[in-house]
Amino acid sequence: MKRLEQTFVALNGWALILMLSAMALIVGSNIALRYLTSHSLPWADEAARYLMIWLTFTGAGLILRIGGHVAITNLQDALPGTGAKVLRAGIVLVLLVFFGFMVHVGWQYAQRMQFQVTPALRIPFLYVYAAMPVGFTLLIVHLLLIARPFIAAGAYRSLGSDEARDSTLPGGANG
Repeated sequence: MKRLEQTFVALNGWALILMLSAMALIVGSNIALRYLTSHSLPWADEAARYLMIWLTFTGAGLILRIGGHVAITNLQDALPGTGAKVLRAGIVLVLLVFFGFMVHVGWQYAQRMQFQVTPALRIPFLYVYAAMPVGFTLLIVHLLLIARPFIAAGAYRSLGSDEARDSTLPGGANG
């Protein structure tokens, strides 16, 4: 199971790297073309915008794993051990319900937009708005994978540790 989790995290990380690289290449090429030829790619800004949307939704789960989202822990820190665990379990449950709801809403929204096409790329908006249900599904998986240590100790798996960096991140010793 540990190996499957590491593969999942690494694939999610590589997907982000590829999207960010594509974004940088598109924007960089567009800037170079604008200055060298006085012409630009009419679809470059739109493609970069849609890649940024996908980056945001698909990267949220990796940030969740390291506790990178805004968290107010005053109440949790003030509670005794059992109370803090119950509160953290409640937080996980609320997040799972919210993420599940957002998968449902995101899918409905994407379905409604499937026949409308983007202005420059002429692709169905379904592919743009699919980032929402895909991203929230990834958030559910990431949350379930970190739920036990988070509930038990309020701890996140730090991607800065040598063990985590070497085993799960693209570019690490095993990535």
